Amino acid sequence: MKKSKHKLRQPFKVLLPIGVWILIWQLASIAVNKVLLIPRPADVLVSLGRLASTALFWKTAGMTLLRIIIGTVTGTILGCLLAILTKLSEIADAVFSPAIRLVRATPVASFIILILLWVAKTRVPAVVSCLVVIPIIWENVSAGITNTDPLLLEMAHSYSFGRFKTWRYVYIPSVKPYLLSGISNALGLAWKSGVAAEVLCAPRFAIGTQIYNSKLYLETPELFAWTVVVIILSMIFEKLVKRLIAGQSAKKAA
Repeated sequence: MKKSKHKLRQPFKVLLPIGVWILIWQLASIAVNKVLLIPRPADVLVSLGRLASTALFWKTAGMTLLRIIIGTVTGTILGCLLAILTKLSEIADAVFSPAIRLVRATPVASFIILILLWVAKTRVPAVVSCLVVIPIIWENVSAGITNTDPLLLEMAHSYSFGRFKTWRYVYIPSVKPYLLSGISNALGLAWKSGVAAEVLCAPRFAIGTQIYNSKLYLETPELFAWTVVVIILSMIFEKLVKRLIAGQSAKKAA
């Protein structure tokens, strides 16, 4: 009985805040009474339906999704490799750690403009997403390596584990929760930075380009509609990754 009540409450918990904010949005649009500033939710929904009925919409959304995935995966791999390298070598740590911290401290807009000078504009969003992800993954994986249980390391040494075996059976299980947490934290930033890069460099098929064009031609309902698309795609992508992570953890526990 309690479980069924809990299941009934779950949709309510999700739908209630959405309904409240849509109501606030509707009241704000009525109060302002200017579609150019705040369009009504119904206008945005109509605009979204019109966009979704075209092949261009799906190609645009798919290309943006592809760029973000490439940037996130590449950034995750590079972040892991740099964390291992900086933990294994003091020289590597002295060389790379300040650079990674500098990347983390640099505003995304500066990166976008600089990278636009060096890379084809279609690749800029993926590169920017990658650079945003690297410091987060590096920091988390480094923390996982540092916090590895010394007793496990001592046991590995007692059983004469080689470097490969020690990493496989001691370091990787220790680092995994930190890595998964880092990926979860990096996803939102990868989306924000990737779409921001698209807005500034305007590749041919990109949600950011459509957002910029909507603003340029004062098509506010369409601008809101594309923004909703970004939010929905980001949430779906994040949910899928978290489910994948949870599934891997459940398999390991079993």
